[in-house]
Amino acid sequence: MDAMGAVASGARRPKSVTPSTPNPTSPRREQLFLLGRIVATPGALELLRRTATIPEVLLMRHVTGDWGDIGAEDAQENDLSLQAGFRLMSVYKLPLVAAVVADMDQSCTGPVQHPIWLITEADRSATTFLLPEEY
Repeated sequence: MDAMGAVASGARRPKSVTPSTPNPTSPRREQLFLLGRIVATPGALELLRRTATIPEVLLMRHVTGDWGDIGAEDAQENDLSLQAGFRLMSVYKLPLVAAVVADMDQSCTGPVQHPIWLITEADRSATTFLLPEEY
């Protein structure tokens, strides 16, 4: 992603997704939909940086139907939206280290996680990384 948080990649073609090290007990996951242009809000880029999260890992989960930390009802809605061509949304909770929490002026007594959303538009023209408060 560039400094503006966008990649001018155009639509991506569906392809098979396999782990770099084959695992005979894991099923092969296939890309279920097009991602379109991949963009990110400034807050999402900052969270990815602070948590040392590789965006491609989250994109891979999203595009193979691992909707992350959403409830069963929302997961079912995504499954229906996948078939009907509606918007798709995934939520992943990223772990914040103590130094990051201190920077955010928050006290913490245990592990802190911050959600990041991935939303793919109904027309599959774009997939956006954003924070809930940026919606």
